[in-house]
Formats: sequence, structure tokens, C-alpha cells
Amino acid sequence: MAMEAIFARRSIRTYTGEPVSREVITELLEAGMAAPSSNNRKPWHFIVIRDRATLTKLAESHPHGKMLSEAAAAIAVCGDTTVSPDFWIQDCAAATENILVAIAALGLGAVWLGCHPREDRVSAIKEVLGVPEHIGILSLLSIGHPGEKKEPRTQYDAKRVHNEKW
Repeated sequence: MAMEAIFARRSIRTYTGEPVSREVITELLEAGMAAPSSNNRKPWHFIVIRDRATLTKLAESHPHGKMLSEAAAAIAVCGDTTVSPDFWIQDCAAATENILVAIAALGLGAVWLGCHPREDRVSAIKEVLGVPEHIGILSLLSIGHPGEKKEPRTQYDAKRVHNEKW
């Protein structure tokens, strides 16, 4: 089951327009917060965006975020740099991936829109969402019911596997 969800996780950029319930969003956030974090500091914060006007502003604020204007919701994955100055990025990346796998397992679609370390993206999104200075924005996840179908896949490449030594 877990492997099926991992292989089913694909970038879905078109959506049906059907809403995603608050209960499902909570389930996705629970998956994100189940991620490992350095010293169990859990530096993450999540901003759930459902407002159409805000989603449209975000679509205009991220150079690859056009699909946000049609998404049912988005989640900004943020990290408190005062809680974990050295590892908030890794911790929030683990939370992001957990959310993406949960999205696939629930039959939804999503796109990981990278923000950090691009200061132009981070500052634009911070302005739209009113994020405090000490909070970093790692990613923005566009979420909705898929308007396109992509087959599950593995991207396994044996040439990238090294045993014992390089």
C-alpha cells in the first residue's frame, strides 16, 4: 500500500474544481506532522489556503504556480528558523513529502512548488500570506481532485546506486 502511494505520487497540474474537505486537509496535515525531525523539534508550521482570491495571488507570485488559480486548496510548508536553525529545511522537506504521498494515497493530485532558497519566491509568498520574518517558506503545495491521469511509475536508476563505496 505505501509503495503504491509512493509510485502514484505525480505532479498534477489540472484539477476538476471539486472542493477538498477540511477533514481531508486535516488528514494531510497529520501526515505532514508525522514526519521525522531533527531532535524532534518539529519546526514546521502550515498555512492552509482555500480562499480563491488568495490562491490566485499565489499563482501570480510563484513563477511555476499557475495551477494554484484552479486548485481547491494549497498548503504552505513553513519552518521556524528559531526552533531549528540548522535543520528546518530537511524537517520541512520530510513533512512535504509525507503530505504528497498522503495526497496520492487519497486519490488527490498535487504539485510541489519549491520556494526556499529563492528569496524572490519566499518574499513574494510571505507578503501574500503575512508570514513573520523568522519563518522560512520551504514549499507551496497545490492540491485538488485530479483533472488529469498519470500512471504510477518508479524512477529507479541502477547507475545511481553504489554498494559499499562509490
